[in-house]
Amino acid sequence: MRKEKALIFELGRSGRKGYSLPPCDVPVKELDELIPHKMKRQLSLDLPELSEVEVIRHYTELSTRNFGVDTGFYPLGSCTMKYNPKINEETAALPGFTRLHPCQPESTVQGALELLYNTEQLLKEVTGMDRVTLQPAAGAHGELTGLMVIQAYHRTRGDHKRNKVLIPLSAHGTNPATVSMAGYEVIQVPSDARGLVDLEALRAAVDETTAALMLTNPSTLGLFEEDILEIAEIIHQAGGLLYYDGANLNAIMGYTRPGDMGFDVVHLNIHKTFSTPHGGGGPGSGPVGVKDRLASYLPVPVVEHYGGRFVLNYDLPDSIGKIHSFYGNFGVVVKAYTYLRMMGAEGLKQVSADAVLNANYLMNLLKKTFNLPYDRICKHEFVLSARPEKKKGAGAGDIAKALLDKGFHPPTVYFPLIVEEALMIEPTETETKETLDAFAAAMEDIAAAIEEDAGRVAAGPHTTVVGRLDEVRAARNPVLRWRESQDQ
Repeated sequence: MRKEKALIFELGRSGRKGYSLPPCDVPVKELDELIPHKMKRQLSLDLPELSEVEVIRHYTELSTRNFGVDTGFYPLGSCTMKYNPKINEETAALPGFTRLHPCQPESTVQGALELLYNTEQLLKEVTGMDRVTLQPAAGAHGELTGLMVIQAYHRTRGDHKRNKVLIPLSAHGTNPATVSMAGYEVIQVPSDARGLVDLEALRAAVDETTAALMLTNPSTLGLFEEDILEIAEIIHQAGGLLYYDGANLNAIMGYTRPGDMGFDVVHLNIHKTFSTPHGGGGPGSGPVGVKDRLASYLPVPVVEHYGGRFVLNYDLPDSIGKIHSFYGNFGVVVKAYTYLRMMGAEGLKQVSADAVLNANYLMNLLKKTFNLPYDRICKHEFVLSARPEKKKGAGAGDIAKALLDKGFHPPTVYFPLIVEEALMIEPTETETKETLDAFAAAMEDIAAAIEEDAGRVAAGPHTTVVGRLDEVRAARNPVLRWRESQDQ
């Protein structure tokens, strides 16, 4: 049964308060005269009157309703919702970092600049790139930065006819959006029967107008593009560049590198792969790495090491300019640097091994009950199809709601689009066998419940605070503020 909770506006009594302000040290009349009339509130601020303990209890109770990776299993496909080690938070909170000001002279922030420089060196080694910028604020921002670098490269070569970017059908949803934002035309490349890029279709799509191919490897199906060297050759022979979406790097660290596969540009999601907090709208970080021939196009500034000192270099002749204020989301980079140093080369390799092991273990448990369109060894994630369950009356979205009743966050649903009724599951390396077994058992229970009464499953969730929402209506007519009158 759902437990109804009163809104903060419905609590409290007249006269209660949880604060005590010192007397105003500015004459009220003078203050009133200083504020323009149009900026003065015309009506009283109708806030609830509560004691401090009421406010604390209310918001603390609300916080327990928020599902997070610290409270439960979070198997979102391609999002790598791994556990965030708390030592990351401790290092990012060190006074030597938190009390810095971005406008301080370089001589007074040598430690911070050294950390940025060292982070770049580590990311270069992991990716096989020659230079890295830490400025992009998130993965999609990194995508845009990478495409702007590609655009600048072609432009300075006088190659203005390259106005198309190729994207596989299994690509991340942000890829085509970023391509459009960068002013390119999206050309989709289909997958073959194995779920990989169709090489013949790729050859047919490539021509003198091709600027780049954006590729995720492994793909959103969790499958490694076995023909990646041939793919790179096809693109490069046509004069295009190869772009790596780093969302799935968690599957290959220490085993192979994008730079060794032939990629020219890479973006990383360090708020995924390197354990900095992920979700809730940020902050994130999406560093971009490039090969030497593209280094001069990176955004400024870049950190250099000269004569024992770290300096900010703004002298990049072909730079695309600034894409973030100052030096990016510095605190997030500190957390990623901590993770990189804690894990080391062998640790990162073990991360990938465990992520792949967990995904294959869970996949083999679930394929006994659910349809697995591409039944082959996967990398860090796999995609089931709830098409058979949909025919019985409860599809992927209904299974996701049923998982909420079981205490699990749902996987990604209805994506990638090439799998009907997709359930995209990524267990990550930080989950135990017992957790994976419990999740598989919950999925099997849901499958049995669909057989018994699909209508009840389709009406869920039944035990959460909020029941099934009208998602279409919520998107088109959102209610963003509370009104006392219930009919408004």
